[in-house]
Amino acid sequence: MSPIITDYSLYIHVPWCIKKCPYCDFNSHEKRSDYDEDGYVNALIKDLTTEAANVKGRTLKSIFIGGGTPSLFSADSINRILTAVDDHIDLSNTTEITLEANPGTAESEKFHSFRNIGINRLSIGIQSFNDTHLQKLGRVHNSDQAHRAISMAKEAGFERINLDLMFGLPEQTIEQACLDVKTALEYKTGHLSHYQLTLEKNTLFHKHPPALPQDDMIWEMQTASQKLIAEQLIQYEVSAYSATNQQSQHNINYWQFGDYMGIGAGAHGKITQQDGTISRYWKNKLPREYIRNSGTPSIRGGEHIVKTAELPFEFMMNALRLKSGFTIAQYHQRTRQDPILIQTTLDTLIKKGLLTQHASIYRCTEQGWNFLNNTLEHFIS
Repeated sequence: MSPIITDYSLYIHVPWCIKKCPYCDFNSHEKRSDYDEDGYVNALIKDLTTEAANVKGRTLKSIFIGGGTPSLFSADSINRILTAVDDHIDLSNTTEITLEANPGTAESEKFHSFRNIGINRLSIGIQSFNDTHLQKLGRVHNSDQAHRAISMAKEAGFERINLDLMFGLPEQTIEQACLDVKTALEYKTGHLSHYQLTLEKNTLFHKHPPALPQDDMIWEMQTASQKLIAEQLIQYEVSAYSATNQQSQHNINYWQFGDYMGIGAGAHGKITQQDGTISRYWKNKLPREYIRNSGTPSIRGGEHIVKTAELPFEFMMNALRLKSGFTIAQYHQRTRQDPILIQTTLDTLIKKGLLTQHASIYRCTEQGWNFLNNTLEHFIS
């Protein structure tokens, strides 16, 4: 049996926002009277101390501080968290430390402080540069703040910046979607996440759907936008584009079915044990419960041991999002399964024109990517 991959990532969840966006299905809560930054940081450190025992001897390669709006926290709080990581795990080999930031909470001094404590990548939730669309999305920032946030991040010395953009917005035209892309590209930040607005369950938009563009118009938006992006960046994942050496190492780890530790309210983690057992777990969603149960087993909301029959779909659901695809060796190492068990399915998808093979590398064709859900269905037992 091949050894498990020793590299892993760390996800740290900050659950508060100034305001809950109507399209957001993440575990986020509006900042109100029960907001307890110090108490939450203390709980995170206790959580980290417990989880660190599960990755002893392994190498931490990336950290992603997400939310919610992590940039609500002070640099001192973020520094306390990173210091605890260094104390319990060791940051010396960590090449990428990302912090999500909202333009509505961007401050020049804070960005400089984040950079000084070791954050080396920012992911800024722009979504759109159009004030009308930002209002319809319920964002707390306007276009001027979006522009200022990017400028402040660059002035603070960040060389790795991701911009989040959405398309298929309420009453958005193809021209407006393309203008958002052109505006983002002018900043030459090196990374762009470009994804379609979807109406997820348990969101206000799902309960009260806004008027979205027709499917054929959304397809034209995406196609036109991708042509613009391709002039400057390379698409390496379904919704991610980057300059050379600017890919998100943290997200690549997810897509390659790597392991990751999750700490924070509602955070998810995936750990492969020495015997090959893969465990997915999650933490209590409510911040108050998370803080109250810190340092106890009750901090976990649940756990799922991935069954052998689930592994092909679990792996492909991630790996086939990457333009580079996967190798048979990667599949074997990440799942501990004999690749012969999925060979018939791979051959079928090649015949249908959904996959292509070169040596031991399998990747989606353009058709397979455009109809990824149909491609993945073949791996469901």
